[in-house]
Amino acid sequence: MTITVSPRRIAMAVLAIIALSATYLIGATRAVGTGVTTSTRAATISSTQPAAYPVSGSPGINVGGRAKVAGTPDTLRLDLSVVASATSVSEALASANRSASAVQKSLLGSGVQKKDLQTSGLNIAPEYDYSNNSLPRLKGYQVTESISARLRDLGRAGDAIGKAVSAGGNAIRVNGISLDLEDTGALVSSARDKAFADAKAKAEQYARAAGRSLGDVISISEDVTTPSPIPMPYGLDAASAKGMASVPIEAGSQDVSVSVTVLFEMR
Repeated sequence: MTITVSPRRIAMAVLAIIALSATYLIGATRAVGTGVTTSTRAATISSTQPAAYPVSGSPGINVGGRAKVAGTPDTLRLDLSVVASATSVSEALASANRSASAVQKSLLGSGVQKKDLQTSGLNIAPEYDYSNNSLPRLKGYQVTESISARLRDLGRAGDAIGKAVSAGGNAIRVNGISLDLEDTGALVSSARDKAFADAKAKAEQYARAAGRSLGDVISISEDVTTPSPIPMPYGLDAASAKGMASVPIEAGSQDVSVSVTVLFEMR
């Protein structure tokens, strides 16, 4: 069987195919164009956001200043101990307790405040006899009680030490004393003023040399150094203190230091 198609129908079919193809191409182009536009817009927004931090800070002069102020120590720390030996622990401890109580009572009577008096240590140790070549023989026990006191009246400190040593008798041992500067508030304040003045003088000199003027203070940091107690070993016992009415005390001086770092604006 032969099917005959007219030329008109063929032409209409070709036109329909062309129209469908054109519609498809236009839609695809719009979709692609939209994607390109969106992507470009996002990139543009991202690239124009401001930086989180400035690239460089304000010009300024960063200088250091230092000052040292001397003060007289106002406190003496006394470290001593009493030592007692006996054939039993109880006897040695009782003997040490009596000597320690006498020392504490003497210090309180010399003006030492109760809050400044402290039992700082207790040690009980066996004592052996090594005189023979045989095995060591236990001969008793030794008890050591340590006492620390702060004497805030340096004018009476020497007399207080002498009386405490006499009160402890042969059991007393003075391990050492140390001088301290506790009230440093006024000294630190004075050192701060001088340290800042030192830093400002340097900054003004640099500003003049640069042909500029000094502006406001931007930041300040400091480091304060206060004196540590000065240990003075005495090794004083009742025998060496016999007949000594007062232990000579010379306070001397100690330094308080302040270092500052100041950042000034430069105009």
